[in-house]
Amino acid sequence: MAAERTTADILDAAVHVREAARSATSGATGVDTVLAALSEVMEYDHASLARWDPLRRRHTTLAGSYPDDATVYIETRLHRDPVFPVLRGPDRGGLWLRDVPRQLLDVSPGFQEVLSPLGIEDGVAQCLFAADGRYVGMLNVSTRGPRRTPDPARAVVTLLTEALAAAVDARDRPRSGGLSPRELQVLAELTAGRTNREIAERLFITPRTVGTHIEHILAKLDLPNRAAAAARAAAWGIEPST
Repeated sequence: MAAERTTADILDAAVHVREAARSATSGATGVDTVLAALSEVMEYDHASLARWDPLRRRHTTLAGSYPDDATVYIETRLHRDPVFPVLRGPDRGGLWLRDVPRQLLDVSPGFQEVLSPLGIEDGVAQCLFAADGRYVGMLNVSTRGPRRTPDPARAVVTLLTEALAAAVDARDRPRSGGLSPRELQVLAELTAGRTNREIAERLFITPRTVGTHIEHILAKLDLPNRAAAAARAAAWGIEPST
């Protein structure tokens, strides 16, 4: 039997997770290396990192070890599970399975149809948010056996969320498509459905100049109209400044 890891061991492992996340953020390595490093922080039977697609309104798994049916649930149904609003609540802390009220588990398809049949007894679901507040994805980790109490890995996973979010967000980082900074600003304004005149007032340029920028955006991105451009901006996570 492997020796129980000390808090110092877990903290050392957390440094490796952060390094792996930074490497994945830069594109030097894949997100799978992050999950591999995370296994040194907390042993797990299944884990996944998924990116949120705001246009398709679903998650996309970047790396994971869940069975196919569980992966499909995470990608297409988890955001409609009764547990999900708790995950995305104002505290934004990870939700550990043992802490979920029984009455909530009883009405959660994710638990009843996915986790319970797998024999999952513990684990964490952690929503990930970019530095600008955007929801970018989530970490799911599941174990078949209960974890020890107190569990130092709990605090460590929470501390790693910023690095994990950056790694997930980097997988969908906007490619500028050759757009200038001003064209990117105009593209962002299109997501709010603003007219050329409204965009002009916000950016302190003329409506005619806005129209010219939109023509260039459509040409560079090979898009048919401003609605398609707005959809592309939403898929990239581009939003107008407030």
